[in-house]
Amino acid sequence: MLKKLLRKELVLSMHPTVPLMLLLCVMVLIPNYPYTVVFFYSTLSLFFTCLLGRENNDVVYTVGLPVDKRDAVKARMLFAALFQLLQLALVAVLCAVRHRLGLPANEGGLEANTALIGVGLMLFGGFNWVFFTSYYHNVKRVGTSFIVASALFFAAVIVGEVLLHVAPFLRDRLDTADPLFMPEKLATLAVGAAVYVGATYAAYRKSARLFERQDL
Repeated sequence: MLKKLLRKELVLSMHPTVPLMLLLCVMVLIPNYPYTVVFFYSTLSLFFTCLLGRENNDVVYTVGLPVDKRDAVKARMLFAALFQLLQLALVAVLCAVRHRLGLPANEGGLEANTALIGVGLMLFGGFNWVFFTSYYHNVKRVGTSFIVASALFFAAVIVGEVLLHVAPFLRDRLDTADPLFMPEKLATLAVGAAVYVGATYAAYRKSARLFERQDL
């Protein structure tokens, strides 16, 4: 049943902007651009997907099927995770392309490197926790949930960019081109993966409990 619900997410529920936002990964090739902002666009398309579901009564339709509410939450969050991980994979490929092309260092934020993927995982994990736990508390207030999650997302981005300029470790080791300081960057990637898995799973558990209590 979960496989069928996930297929419904991909075929019926997905907003058209989802694949479009994946194309925006090429922004990693833009000189002197804050590449962490690229990850925001995928969160925006997830918001559009949830908003479309509200307008089309997708949530009511889904819970009307012979499925548990918990499985409906799991399918939506699996869809979000697949999309986010696909974007991260594309960004990683384009980071390698950027390095191969010999483009100059990024002066507008974190370099397009392995650490960027780790930071992206942390940002997505935080967004999933804030957005989905708020959304499944009241699926009709999807806009409010996204505003709060977006505000915290950009607060994290701004803090990260500031630290990138004032913290010697971040400035001198993480904000460098691969393959320099790879142990530190791989450690950042590992921490990001742990944060993403932990935050997303915790978000699912709490969201499922909240959604089960919600009277639609």
